[in-house]
Amino acid sequence: MGVRKSLVLGLVALLCVGVVEAQVYDKNIQKLQLTYQLVNSLYVDSVDNEGLVEEAIVGMLKSLDPHSVYISADEVAAMNEPLDGSFEGVGIQFNIMDDTLMVVNPVIGGPSEKVGIRAGDRIVGIDGENVAGIGIKNSDVFKYLRGKKGTKVNLNILRKRTNGELKFVVVRDKIPLHSVEAAYMATPKTAYVKISRFALYTHDEFVEALEKLDENDYENLILDLRGNGGGYLKAAIDITDELLDKNKLLVYTEGLNSERRNHHASKKGKFEKGNLVVLIDEGSASASEIVSGAVQDWDRGLVVGRRSFGKGLVQRPFDFPDGSMIRLTIAEYYTPAGRCIQKEYENGVDAYHNELGERYLHGELSNADSIQFDEALEFKTKVSGRTVYGGGGIMPDVFIAVDTSMYSDYYRDLVATGSVSRMVLNYVDNNRSDLEIMYKSYKSFNEGFSIDNKIVDLLIKEGEEEDVELNEEELKVSRPLVEAQLKALIARDLFTSSEYFQSINPISEAYIKAIEIVESKRDYSQYLK
Repeated sequence: MGVRKSLVLGLVALLCVGVVEAQVYDKNIQKLQLTYQLVNSLYVDSVDNEGLVEEAIVGMLKSLDPHSVYISADEVAAMNEPLDGSFEGVGIQFNIMDDTLMVVNPVIGGPSEKVGIRAGDRIVGIDGENVAGIGIKNSDVFKYLRGKKGTKVNLNILRKRTNGELKFVVVRDKIPLHSVEAAYMATPKTAYVKISRFALYTHDEFVEALEKLDENDYENLILDLRGNGGGYLKAAIDITDELLDKNKLLVYTEGLNSERRNHHASKKGKFEKGNLVVLIDEGSASASEIVSGAVQDWDRGLVVGRRSFGKGLVQRPFDFPDGSMIRLTIAEYYTPAGRCIQKEYENGVDAYHNELGERYLHGELSNADSIQFDEALEFKTKVSGRTVYGGGGIMPDVFIAVDTSMYSDYYRDLVATGSVSRMVLNYVDNNRSDLEIMYKSYKSFNEGFSIDNKIVDLLIKEGEEEDVELNEEELKVSRPLVEAQLKALIARDLFTSSEYFQSINPISEAYIKAIEIVESKRDYSQYLK
C-alpha cells in the first residue's frame, strides 16, 4: 500500500473515529478505497496520484462547511507565517520601483537596521548577483532575502548623495510580524489600539502597548478590530481576559464530538475599569467576534460600527507527513450569553462568501433597518438585559453606515493603478532628508505638514501616466480623502504604521463617534441600558 493511499485511508479513519473500530472498514471506506484502486488500475490515461488524493480530500471537506479546508504543503508555511508572528530574513519593508528593489523602511531592531541600511536605499546586488533592471518580482525578493536565522547575505546598495555602491553583510534573524498596528492617545483621556489579527504574540503586544500608554493616565480605551479576520482562539481569550473581571465566562466551545469547554477570565486585567468601545465592521470575524461578543454580553463596553462577518466555528489543524494539513471544524464557539454567531452556510461555499456582497446590495451597510435577525435566536446581555442576537455575526450597539461621501471612480482608479502608492514613494524618496530635518517628531509633522496643490498635482501626473484622466469634479469630491490618505502614507514612510492610523482615523465617522461616546458619561451609560 503506497504512502498516498495510506493518507486517504488514514484521513477517512480519523473522520470515523467513534463510529467504527479501527480494524473494521465500513462500506463507505471500502467504496473510497475501491474507487482509488479502480482509477489507478483501469483508467484510460496516466493519473496524478497526488493530485487525485488532494482533490478527493478537498471535495470531502468542501461538503462540510466553508472553513474545513485542505492546505497543501507549499501553502502551509505562507498561511502560518502571519499567525506565528515572525519569519526569518533581513528585516526590511520594500517596494519595487522602476524595476529596482527599494527599501521603504528597515524593521526597527532588525538585522538590516543594525548594519546601517536606511529607508530609500536601492538594493542592486544580492550575493554577487545583479537584481536591478531584470524584472524582479516580490516572490523573487522573498527567495533572495529570506532564509535561516544565522545565515549571511551580501547586499550591494546605491544611496542618494553617496558615490558608488555600498556593501553590507546582513545576518538573517527572526523578524517580528506585528499584529498591534497602532497604539496612541486619541485624546488626552482616550487611548486607541488597533489589532489587525490575532497571532501568537498578539496578547504580548497588546499588554506592551497598554503599558506604554499607562504613562498618559488614560481613562477610556478604543479597541479597533475593523477588518480583523481573526486568528488564534487563545489570543482572543487572552485579550478579552485583559478587559473583563476575574472568573467571568469569556467564551465556550462545544461540538458533537467535542465536550463543552469553558474559558474564564483568570487574572486581573490591564483594563477592567473605564469606558470601552470596540470598533467592528463586516470584515471583523472569528477571534474579533469572540472579543466583541464577550464585551457586549457582559455590558463591559459598547460595540460600534457595522455587523461583523459571522464566523462561529472552531477549526483544529491535523498535519500530514508530507507537510500538508487539514483544518477541520470540530466545534462551535458561544458568547457568554449563549449565542453562536455563525451565519448560515447551507447554500454552499460561494453563497457563503458572497453574503457580504448581498449585504451591500440589500442596503445593510448604509441602513441598520435593513438588517433582519431571527427572533428565535434572541438573547439577553448578562448585566443590563439588553437584547442581542445569534446566528449572523455581532450587531453593534451603535450602527455606523459606510461612508461613500468622499468616494469617486477617479479616486478608485488612482488607488487601483498603484498611482497613489508610487507617488508617495517617489515624493518621500526625493524629499526624505528635508522632511526628516524639518519634522523631528510625528507631532511636529502632524501640526506642520499639509498636502498642498503641488503634491496633488504630482498625484494627478502619476495617474495620467497610468491612463487615469483627471476628472476635476470627482477630484473635488474626493479631495479630503485624497489629502488624508496621502498624508497618512507619508507619515507611515517617515515614522510607523501607528502614525498612519493616527493620520487617517480623524476622517472616519466610526472613530469620531467612538471618541464622542466613550468620553460622554451620559451617552455611554445610556447606550448600555
